[in-house]
Amino acid sequence: MTTQLKGTESGVASVAPDRRIPRPLEQIDRVSEVLFGLIMVLTFTGSLSVAEAGRDDVRTMLIGALGCNLAWGIIDGILYLMGCLAESARDIRTVRSVREAASAEQAHRLIVEALPTTIAAAMCAAELEIVRQRLKELPDPPRRVRLNRTGWLGALSVFLWVFLSTFPVVIPFLVMSSAGPAMRVSNAIALAMLFMTGYAFGRCAGRQPWLAGIGMVGLGGVLVGLTIALGG
Repeated sequence: MTTQLKGTESGVASVAPDRRIPRPLEQIDRVSEVLFGLIMVLTFTGSLSVAEAGRDDVRTMLIGALGCNLAWGIIDGILYLMGCLAESARDIRTVRSVREAASAEQAHRLIVEALPTTIAAAMCAAELEIVRQRLKELPDPPRRVRLNRTGWLGALSVFLWVFLSTFPVVIPFLVMSSAGPAMRVSNAIALAMLFMTGYAFGRCAGRQPWLAGIGMVGLGGVLVGLTIALGG
């Protein structure tokens, strides 16, 4: 915990000025949104019968894929904003609880509970007391949390990552007249995107990126198959 509320990081206005300029989404969040968008669009392209598909079938598939990812991009963006509000409200409750604690020991315990385990374990009582004093010096937290620019940008980023991840996979169907070759090119693009998504995830998670990329291709195929089988 810093001497400021984490509101700016979570996309909600804080009670103290924050000079940092955090990115709206962390890399792992972007990876997750792209993976989600890919799985959704692949459920549509994967259900297309190449042998029987005509232009009307391809058009229906394209409308369904784009419409689905458009809707889910909006939904994910709204859920992101809700998460920002909930996280900031939790931070404000923590600050109030620390400031109103009956003893320094109780305040220290509340601070430790709000910190990541590794960081909390590295802090001594004197350092926790410094944090407590800094929190007591802050202006009173707002009664109602409100979203700031970073929160709205984060929601927009979520929407764009989900929605735009649709286009590389469906573009072959837009520019190629035959469904068969378009499907093969689309699948190749999807496999490449799944691999890159897994590669990025591997770097975030401290795993071997190449192995994570290969694993993501397999996982993506399984998830798409399950989604289609379950009527998704």
